[in-house]
Amino acid sequence: MNAQTQATESLRAPLLAALASLNQVLLGKDREIRLALACLLARGHLLIEDIPGVGKTTLAHALARVLGLSYQRIQFTSDLLPADVIGISVYDRASGRFRFNRGPVFAQLVMADEVNRATPKAQSALLEAMEERQVTVDGESHALPEPFFIVATQNPSFQVGTFPLPESQVDRFLMRIELGYPAAGHERALLRGRDRRDLLEDLPAVLDPAAIPALQRRVTEVHASDALLDYVQAVARASREPGRYQAGLSPRAVIGLLRAAQAWAFLHGHAGVLPEDLQAVLPAVVGHRLRPRDAADARGPVEIAAALMSSVPIP
Repeated sequence: MNAQTQATESLRAPLLAALASLNQVLLGKDREIRLALACLLARGHLLIEDIPGVGKTTLAHALARVLGLSYQRIQFTSDLLPADVIGISVYDRASGRFRFNRGPVFAQLVMADEVNRATPKAQSALLEAMEERQVTVDGESHALPEPFFIVATQNPSFQVGTFPLPESQVDRFLMRIELGYPAAGHERALLRGRDRRDLLEDLPAVLDPAAIPALQRRVTEVHASDALLDYVQAVARASREPGRYQAGLSPRAVIGLLRAAQAWAFLHGHAGVLPEDLQAVLPAVVGHRLRPRDAADARGPVEIAAALMSSVPIP
């Protein structure tokens, strides 16, 4: 094992420990947990869409615990205001000046719970934070902490009281995942085991948050060959074929797809990005971005991504 490989393995060790801890809390969700970690390593944000009660909040809280991140949960409701998210300037009589009171978005991991129950005005409060990693209040910019990771949960659109996320905000989520129902054996373990809330309280931090930016930089250095880039661009071209989708993958989405594949490769100890790494993250990265042009097409994000992937041969 050469020096570079040893250095990579030492960087991966805490991530593997985090993965093991998370799998003790969310049973049978190893793939979803790996995607969440890859999303963080790629400097993206995560959207979890599923019915209530399957572990969306637990996953976000567990990630914060094992990674040692400061954590804030924002419950999105129909009466939520942008100031409730980013903060507000209040007049300080003692100093005669306005003082900015920071909102809950000033945390390293922010959980936006049931984000599609808030109005578009409140949802838009996250836009600048997600893209620029800062918020602007009264013309003054305030930097958000590093690392900064938003985990938003969303109820299915068929449920009452939901507001569909605007496309500009959906595109800023690098990945969208579903958790789904547990398998029978894992559900039995949940019934016999400890309360998940008690397990969360006992979860130790296995990673120094200050080390995460270095891990994110290392991900960008994972080698992607010309052949792999050909594959990425072939996927992009296929998504932009006339008449197939309402809109194809944007350049931001294509860059995000490559970063996610690099993060997946790093997490699994690959020296370079393999086609299998790209295929592993592709459904989570592109499924929520592509909408069939035919309004009668009832396929969901997973089926849409699978069809796109099967239509593009590996170079």
